[in-house]
Amino acid sequence: MDWPAASSQRFCSFVRTVVTVILVIDIGTTSVRVATMSSNGDIVGFKQQQQPPSSPFAGLVEFDPIALASTVQELATSAVNAVGAVTGVAITTQRASTIVWDRSSGEPIGPGLSWQDLRTVGECMTARSEHGVTVAPNQSATKAQWLLQSVESPEPNNLCIGTVDSWITWMLSRGESHVTDHTNAAVTGWYDPQGASWSEHLCDVFTTPTSMLPQIVNSVGECAIAHSLPGAPPIVALIGDQQASLVGQGCVSPGLAKITFGTGGMLDTVVNDDSPLAQTTRRGDGGCFGIVAWAEGGQRTFGAESIMLAAGSNIDWLRDDLKIISSSVESHDIASSCSSTDGVMFVPAPLGLGTPHWDYGARSTFVGLTRGTTRAHMVRAVVEGIAHRGADLVEAVRADAVADVDVVRVDGGMSQNAFFVQALADFTGLTVEVSPHTEGTTVGAGRLALVGTHEMSTVVDTAEMWDPQVIVHPDDSFDRVDARSRWEQASSRSRGWIPELSSLDF
Repeated sequence: MDWPAASSQRFCSFVRTVVTVILVIDIGTTSVRVATMSSNGDIVGFKQQQQPPSSPFAGLVEFDPIALASTVQELATSAVNAVGAVTGVAITTQRASTIVWDRSSGEPIGPGLSWQDLRTVGECMTARSEHGVTVAPNQSATKAQWLLQSVESPEPNNLCIGTVDSWITWMLSRGESHVTDHTNAAVTGWYDPQGASWSEHLCDVFTTPTSMLPQIVNSVGECAIAHSLPGAPPIVALIGDQQASLVGQGCVSPGLAKITFGTGGMLDTVVNDDSPLAQTTRRGDGGCFGIVAWAEGGQRTFGAESIMLAAGSNIDWLRDDLKIISSSVESHDIASSCSSTDGVMFVPAPLGLGTPHWDYGARSTFVGLTRGTTRAHMVRAVVEGIAHRGADLVEAVRADAVADVDVVRVDGGMSQNAFFVQALADFTGLTVEVSPHTEGTTVGAGRLALVGTHEMSTVVDTAEMWDPQVIVHPDDSFDRVDARSRWEQASSRSRGWIPELSSLDF
């Protein structure tokens, strides 16, 4: 299958043009991306710089907040200067990574702790056993608690706590605005989804003075002024990365789900207000979480999220470690070269299994290997295993959120693998629409800013911009019931491999 090139690959520099109105700052786990967007919602300039975190010891993942802010400032200034002026700024970031800094000097009191950092597993277990509070180490609450312990008698009025969106907004506003939006606040561990505010009880549990926390604002609308950028444009959109991707793929109403297949995989979908996962951040019985999809005009739209801990990283493993493919693109060619896996199945669980099982002790497993198993069988099994996990996410969100999923939209690197997309359609039994942008996060944040600058009326209106790169339908002759049954057998054999990790429950 020959697909048109994804549009985020068409631009490598900024172009001076009168229709460029939005600057998008997109901060991922390993890189910073800055783009400019025209008033019709198209990306017209794009630059990216790697900004990988460091891992001084196993389980510890840190980053330098000052270096991160400097990279953002440099790229953003260059972009604004290149186009002349922008009318608004959108910021979308990795969620729950945490920084604590001095309010007067703007200096961090320690490293930034990535959402991937696991140093506070013990504190999470204590919160559950002593207070009945469930929090995961990838949330902010115990990270900030750990950082504050490095300060002798911290003064609440002297310190600020924030996620990456808060930190970057603070720096761009030159210390004028300490804010976050509901999508980011809701995954910190301090958020009260019923009151749409910080929970005094949770702040007490984690010894977090509320005066240190940012003001929670809408995802759309002016929340700060970027004084450090040329022309001092307003910041008009703040949103978490997965929610931005949801908007970028036009999934702004129930029935539409997006899955971003990057290093891991994240499914997000909008739910009705009567869904069991609306107005909650808890994990449902099926392993999905309630989220805030966005907040606009004081009203929150709710969603559900299901998580795959490893997706594209499995292809990297085939290429970089096993060396049985020479490039990620080759995984499509080799998987397509055989008519089946000849009974081989692969469960992708190098870090455990997320939704629906949440088994941190599960491990990647090949089953059905024989003397006749070939390289092509194994590569195909790995690609199909990732697609099966995608189907797991869809089935889980249907059960947990009592939500219909009629269409799946995909972005991320694996969305460009035609064999994989067809397998996902077959295993879910759903039509799969491929995003024309490999970085739907950047596009979604920019389009939110179009609403924030009144180029568009509402977030729901952004759905009109959805134009899939390709639409893939499930094969009517495919025996989905048998395939999914065999998958569940294989998946069950991967679980509980490291019992002490399998017993962890966050």
